Amino acid sequence: MPDPKYNDQLVSKFVRSLMVDGKKSTAFRIFYGAMEIVEARTEASGVEVFKAALNNIMPAVEVKSRRVGGSTFQVPTEVKPKRKIGLGIKWLIKYAKARNGKSMKDKLAAEILAAANGEGAAVKKREDTHRMAEANRAFSHFRF
Repeated sequence: MPDPKYNDQLVSKFVRSLMVDGKKSTAFRIFYGAMEIVEARTEASGVEVFKAALNNIMPAVEVKSRRVGGSTFQVPTEVKPKRKIGLGIKWLIKYAKARNGKSMKDKLAAEILAAANGEGAAVKKREDTHRMAEANRAFSHFRF
């Protein structure tokens, strides 16, 4: 189901991931508050900035452990589209919670703005994931 304000399924999925202890209305209040802060700082639509931030966070490749002949190799693999979205959402929430700030909506807005600009901890996580996959490119023939 899409969310009531923006009528977007991605926003609804994000809010459900943001939710703690089944408090969806609180999660919606946090997300909508963060969108208001983003709109005030950027003069652009909050959802568009959110989607741009999520696109900057979503990984294209990741490494998976594969055991071959008694040795474990980190094998780079393509990330499926659903998993891309899930990882992007998970990383955005994780690094927003880890930020210093007053309230969760302030921290979430700051992380969204940083990710939309191509900086921040969540974007660094994606770059580290890509770098690790690139370093282990020699083992790509072990793909399953």
